[in-house]
Amino acid sequence: MDPSSRAPRWQDPDHPWPSRAACTVWNGTVTTALIVIDMQQGFDDAFWGPTTNRPGCEDNVARLIEAWRATGDPIVVVRHDSTSERSPLNPANPGNSLMDAVAAADPAILVTKSVNSAFYGEPDLEGWLRGSGISRIVVCGIQTNMCVETTARMAGNLGFEVEVPIDATRTFDLVGPDGVATPAATLMAVTATNLHGGGFATVTTTDELIARGAR
Repeated sequence: MDPSSRAPRWQDPDHPWPSRAACTVWNGTVTTALIVIDMQQGFDDAFWGPTTNRPGCEDNVARLIEAWRATGDPIVVVRHDSTSERSPLNPANPGNSLMDAVAAADPAILVTKSVNSAFYGEPDLEGWLRGSGISRIVVCGIQTNMCVETTARMAGNLGFEVEVPIDATRTFDLVGPDGVATPAATLMAVTATNLHGGGFATVTTTDELIARGAR
């Protein structure tokens, strides 16, 4: 099907999002879980090449964590345990450690993974969300076009209502099959377009989320 002819996910009458009233509750209230993806010290390593939105990403993720902690809403921290010995994110390397702001988040659960999607990790993220009665999530972290986008896409496919504050993400320049590097800022813009245009998620900002109480 031509994507341009398909209604966005939240406008599709055959696949409606759960209404706010239909959502079950966390600690007695309807809530949204904050999913913090791969905010690890190894992403400060030169191994990855040029980046963008640094320290904006880190600052905004810290603001979101503070907002969620203030309301008592659930925070899920995701850590990437790379299977590559060369990767700064390999568990044997110090870069596997979480950044300070995230290490202090006091998450409801810590999910570890070795692939792009947080839904293929341990413990089972989908099972935990559904078991907790949570149908709405906010996804932030690193890398915008890799694990953040993959997790947001899969969440949308699984029927969760997803928001991505794009300024609480960052990524790195990436070389394509033609040998040409696409700048990180361009990749972030493409991810925003993919998520919005494909109906996977609502693309927003940290300020917008916090201004409306993030819930």
